[in-house]
Amino acid sequence: MSPSYDVIVIGLGGMGSAAAHHLSARGARVLGLEKFGPVHNRGSSHGGSRITRQSYFEDPAYVPLLLRAYELYDDLERATGRDIATLCGGVMVGPPDSRTVSGSLRSAREWALPHELLDAKEIRRRFPTLSPKDDEVALYERKAGFLRPENTVAAHLQLAGRQGAELHFEEPMTRWEPYRDGVRVHTAENTYTAGQLVICPGAWAPRLLTDLGVPFSIERQVMYWFQPSGGTEPFVPERHPVYIWEDAAGVQVYGFPAIDGPDLGAKVAFFRKGKATTPETIDRTVHEDEIQAMADHMSGCIPDLPGSFLKAATCMYSNTPDEHFVIARHPAHPGSVTVACGFSGHGFKFVPVVGEILADLALDGSTAHPIGLFDPARLAAAPA
Repeated sequence: MSPSYDVIVIGLGGMGSAAAHHLSARGARVLGLEKFGPVHNRGSSHGGSRITRQSYFEDPAYVPLLLRAYELYDDLERATGRDIATLCGGVMVGPPDSRTVSGSLRSAREWALPHELLDAKEIRRRFPTLSPKDDEVALYERKAGFLRPENTVAAHLQLAGRQGAELHFEEPMTRWEPYRDGVRVHTAENTYTAGQLVICPGAWAPRLLTDLGVPFSIERQVMYWFQPSGGTEPFVPERHPVYIWEDAAGVQVYGFPAIDGPDLGAKVAFFRKGKATTPETIDRTVHEDEIQAMADHMSGCIPDLPGSFLKAATCMYSNTPDEHFVIARHPAHPGSVTVACGFSGHGFKFVPVVGEILADLALDGSTAHPIGLFDPARLAAAPA
C-alpha cells in the first residue's frame, strides 16, 4: 500500500521548506520531497545573503506580506537560534523618477513606512562608501537589511522535522496524478498518496507546471564578491547599507555590506541582467568578461568596491511576464493542488509568509493574506 499523508510538498528550497514547517506546525502529516540534498546550491536559495526591505518598489500590494514576513523571521530566529535577519538599513538609489526610487517612495507613503529622502550630498555624508551622481537621490529605510538564505531554509527544515514532517532528499518526483479525493505522487523509490499537494518547483516550474498556462522564463544570474581596495572596515554593516541602485539607463545593481569578515569581501550583482537558461543547461562557470562588466559598473557607484575579485556563483530567476508571483490553488485541480512559483528574483524575503499562505490554501482552501495579485489567471493568455 502506498504511504499516505495529509500533504505532500514538492521542493524543499525557500518556499517548500517554509510550507513544510507551517503545515506540520498545524498538525498535518507532511511528506517533503526534494530533488537535491538539504540546503543545496542548485536553485535560487543560496549565496549567503538576500536583501529584505519594506518600501517595495515593485508594488505597494506586497507591503502587508512583508510586514508579516518580518514577524515570522523574528519567530524563526527565536525558535531555532539561527542568525537569519540583520536590519542594517538600506538605500534605494537613482534618478528621482526611476522605478527604484519613485516606486519605493510610493509604497512608503501609501503604508506610512518610516523612511527618509536623501539628496546626493547627504548620501555621501551618511555613507562615504557611496558615490552618487549629483542628480541622484535615495530613499533610506532603516528597517531594510539582509537575510541568510541557507540559514532560513535550514531553520524551516529543522522545525518541520521536529514537528514530525517526513523529509526525503535526493528523491525527486517523477510525476503526479489525481487519485480518489487527492493525489498520487511517484518517485523512483516509491509511490505516495495525499489529500493535498503543494508544488514549489523554483526554476523547474516550466517542466513541472506545463498545465498551469503560465509562460515562465528562467534566467541565469551571477553573484560576485569583491575585496574593497581599502579593506572591508568601511563596508561593515554598522557603516554600509544594503542598496539597490538604478542608473539613468534603467540598469539596476544591488549589494551588501561586508557581512562575513575581512577576507570574504562584499557581494554585488546585476538585477535582471541574466541570460535565458534551463536548470539542465545552466552555465555554472563565471567568465572573465562578466566579472569585468560588474567591476566596471560598480566603479562608477562605489569606487573602492571593485578592488580585487574574490569569487562568483550562479543562481536562477524564475520569471513571470509581469514579474509578479504565482501563488494559488491550481486552476485545473483546485481541490487538491496548490502552487507557488515565478518569484522573479525578488521572492526570498517573503519565504516565511509564503509558507504560511501555502498552509492556509492546502488545509483551509483559502487565505486571509492578500494574494489577488498572484492569481495565475492573469497570465494564462500572455504570449511566451
